Amino acid sequence: MSVTDEQLADAGNRLGDELIRQERTIATAESCTGGWVAKVLTDRAGSSAYVEAGLVTYSNEAKIKLLGVTERSLEEHGAVSEPVVREMVAGALAATGAGVAVAISGVAGPGGGSDDKPVGTVWFAWGTGPDDTVARVECFPGDRDEVRRQAVLYVLQGVTAFLGAA
Repeated sequence: MSVTDEQLADAGNRLGDELIRQERTIATAESCTGGWVAKVLTDRAGSSAYVEAGLVTYSNEAKIKLLGVTERSLEEHGAVSEPVVREMVAGALAATGAGVAVAISGVAGPGGGSDDKPVGTVWFAWGTGPDDTVARVECFPGDRDEVRRQAVLYVLQGVTAFLGAA
């Protein structure tokens, strides 16, 4: 699936509108997308009304130091896992004071995949607190850019739907 810049901008604007409507701010904790979610959200003028912070925690060390991800979770499950993205959300909320946070960790490729986590595997989580966090996994087709674009669109749409149901 080819995701366009226009699709990303539209999804980012819809999420921004929902955040404004609810008077919430968002923090992003990104690994494989390298800050792309934060970039899309801040492309819009006035985004400081709803974007609190964006953390790119690419290395395991950054996930531990900046987000409080536990070494145990990383050792037992790997960076691309449900426990880690849930801890990333909790850490982003705690570090920033945002009302909602999103986390992404995946294998964008072209290398790095395995039998249980092939290239294109991306774990997502978003939530407003430990008892209100949703985690999902997807496996996207395509090259590195396509996987990352699909991941950004997926999370923008997912958080918008989550907040709309809140």
